[in-house]
Amino acid sequence: MSKVAVVTGANRGIGRAIALRLARDGARVVICARDRERLDGVVGEIEAGGGCSASISLDLREPNAGARLVDFAVAEFGGIDILVNNAGATRRGDFLALTDEDWADGFALKFFGAVRVTRAAWPYLKNSGGSVVMISGSGGRTPGAQFTIGGSVNAGLLSLTKALAEQGLADGVQVNAINPGLVRTERFLRRLSGLGADPVAAEAAIIRDERIVRVGEPGEVAALVAFVVGPEGRFLQGSLIDMDGGSTKTI
Repeated sequence: MSKVAVVTGANRGIGRAIALRLARDGARVVICARDRERLDGVVGEIEAGGGCSASISLDLREPNAGARLVDFAVAEFGGIDILVNNAGATRRGDFLALTDEDWADGFALKFFGAVRVTRAAWPYLKNSGGSVVMISGSGGRTPGAQFTIGGSVNAGLLSLTKALAEQGLADGVQVNAINPGLVRTERFLRRLSGLGADPVAAEAAIIRDERIVRVGEPGEVAALVAFVVGPEGRFLQGSLIDMDGGSTKTI
């Protein structure tokens, strides 16, 4: 029987690409996000390609949403083999201008959402010898002044990954994290448009300023996830994998 994968934040961008790739590789995929219409579109894409998918619209900032997602996945497909915690975007900006609400919102979705979904899914992952992948971000290893919330949240996810990887040794659950850098998502394109310049020139300037080889594509992150959770990636445990075009300069 094919594996069951749960992907959060899967209605667009990296999450959508991960869901499509895992479905293409034969997994039955449960996707979750807030936008019902976009979720239906991704399910349609998966099914058009011969895959199997189900979706549930949830706000993972709500305390009971993680358990509801897991209950839905188990009811639909009988268990969970793969969990990809991808949901969550955080506000950029000047530290002194960011409010308590901005900080609370940043942690509520990306960090606490991942904590709650993983906690609810853990018994099923333990039963299946499954895999957890945290989609964190390069800001967790290389903080920046305009990314104080995101860097802090991502660093917390990396620490959580290491801690859960140790628990996973006892329970037979694989836990790793991937740190994408700049990836061509809607969010990145909005950032380009906000610079008020020609998008091609703006992207070239970002590549030069960030000292990276290029901007990544969602499908590249999805391909790495597929490798990590596949049979050839099982030696990875507690790994914090940078996929950022070279933006992380530290050891």
